Amino acid sequence: MRSEIGIIIPALEPEYRLLDFVIDLQAEQFSRIVIVDDGSGIQYQNIFEQAEVLGCKVVHHPKNLGKGAALRTGIRTVEAEFGIGTGIITADADGQHSPEDIARMAIEMEHHPDALILGSRNFDGEDVPARSKIGNKITSKFFGLITGKPCTDTQTGLRGIPANLVDLALSEDGDRYEYEMNFLMDAADRVELVELPIRTIYEDGNAVSHFRPVRDSVRIYARVLRFLASSLAGFAVDYSLFALLLVVLPWLGMQLGLGQAAAGIVAGLELKILLATAIARTVSGIVNFTLNKKFAFKSKGDTAKEFFRYGILFVFQMAASACFTSVIAMVLPAMMAKILVDLALFFANFVVQRRWVFAPGAAAETKDAGYMQGVAGKGSSSYTPGMSLSQDTALYNQIVDRGRRG
Repeated sequence: MRSEIGIIIPALEPEYRLLDFVIDLQAEQFSRIVIVDDGSGIQYQNIFEQAEVLGCKVVHHPKNLGKGAALRTGIRTVEAEFGIGTGIITADADGQHSPEDIARMAIEMEHHPDALILGSRNFDGEDVPARSKIGNKITSKFFGLITGKPCTDTQTGLRGIPANLVDLALSEDGDRYEYEMNFLMDAADRVELVELPIRTIYEDGNAVSHFRPVRDSVRIYARVLRFLASSLAGFAVDYSLFALLLVVLPWLGMQLGLGQAAAGIVAGLELKILLATAIARTVSGIVNFTLNKKFAFKSKGDTAKEFFRYGILFVFQMAASACFTSVIAMVLPAMMAKILVDLALFFANFVVQRRWVFAPGAAAETKDAGYMQGVAGKGSSSYTPGMSLSQDTALYNQIVDRGRRG
């Protein structure tokens, strides 16, 4: 079983302990090990050369493309070099994942061949950095709210991905840390999530991590933040156009030659509000749909089918807003009731649009840019090869001996 699983390790400016990690993985009978150098620079190439001596397949990005791009490159490399087999396991290069836990994950993949296996850490320990503890609690709550499924460690980089999720992994949106959250949310719609408790390892307070708390946290929540921006844009269009139409409609009636009586009817308060609301909502709905498709969800699906589904949701949401607001307004002030209802509908709307209106298809376009740059060879990157370490038997033995000594 282990011989059929590819191990993918994205690496940015790794330390020499990466080599110890590789040796320990090989001791656990993993032979399909792919390391993706995500633009580390020439000063780190000696480490990658030594990894090749140990038998790893190493591919290079000419510049830093992000963890998501590196994972896609790794998956493509496993697919090209070995075949996907029963699945793949992704692991971090910073020492957070033990080879023993990866071996246990391989066993778990045998027991749950169609499930996504997540290596879940315990964040209650005293040695866990505060930013990791707080960040994970927030993302876990957010994930449960959006997907309806519990997950205690949404940020884990140790994942057992079955063969039936490889197409999704290759087509998933995002090139950096947001990729892992996007993939986890979309995978949760398709398969069972199985959490495997693993050791919680933070060496030197996780000092070697390349995670930037503010910028990368924004990326993790990028999809819902884009949806929020799209909703606010639709809101602005709706209310601006509504206000404009209240002024323009009576004047337009006169310009169209409807006559004084007809223009007076159009100018009537109730009809004027009805027409202004209908026109403003229709235009804002079209704007919101376009922004959600192109910007929030970046969907490549059939526009006509998505617009039809969006229309159904649009009508249902308006009816639900009116009904629930009316009911809650019996016990709360009307404005408070509307705010509470619209807030709940915002999250419900996001879930329905993500899972139904703009559901990612299995045939979505894959993102091969990082992979093609990586497998084009060392000559296409900033890497300049030195001596051929693969021919240096003495150095190979030295690396292995150092790894065994721990």
